[in-house]
Amino acid sequence: MDTTANLTAEEVMRARASVRQYKRDVAIPQETLNEILELAAAAPSSWNLQQWRFLVIQKQEQKDLILPIAYGQKQVSDASAVVVVLGDLQAHVTGREIYEAAARDGYVPKDVADNLIKQIEGAYGIEQIARDEANKNAGLAAMQLMLAAKAKGYDTVPMGGFDKAKLVEALNIPPRYIPVMMIPIGEAATPARPSGRLPLSQLVINESF
Repeated sequence: MDTTANLTAEEVMRARASVRQYKRDVAIPQETLNEILELAAAAPSSWNLQQWRFLVIQKQEQKDLILPIAYGQKQVSDASAVVVVLGDLQAHVTGREIYEAAARDGYVPKDVADNLIKQIEGAYGIEQIARDEANKNAGLAAMQLMLAAKAKGYDTVPMGGFDKAKLVEALNIPPRYIPVMMIPIGEAATPARPSGRLPLSQLVINESF
């Protein structure tokens, strides 16, 4: 296993790369996998609604089931685990639960909680906003998951190349959730391919265009 324990946050970010070839039959200890998921779930989110869910696939027969759905990309079958990051289209339901509990426990005044619930439910009454929020916030958790995995010595690759409709059918994903990306996690069999980065002069716009 790649040893990256005790790396700084900067070192983890610089070390993370998209790995597409993994050692088969490597098991991630469940405690370590849980720690990675807990770190991912600490990501920020709009209204603290935590619009992500992690569908974790570790059984080989399940990984093989989704291999053709991912157009035969072998990392899906070979990696130790595949995390399907889902976005919640009905996060306003969670919002009501969160803020009613916060008011009940005295963390926020009831009128503040009621106002937040009203804001959230108003926003989620617009389908495009719900979908945008699901994708945006699940993306934040996905990035944090990949960094957490690297900090624990494992490699990852974010994948958008799969048939979402077939994945929903194969894994019985409820209509409330949309697949945002797949993230295989495991030990690299070969290093990631080098990838260039655009210079800041092309990426940064100061103050205004």
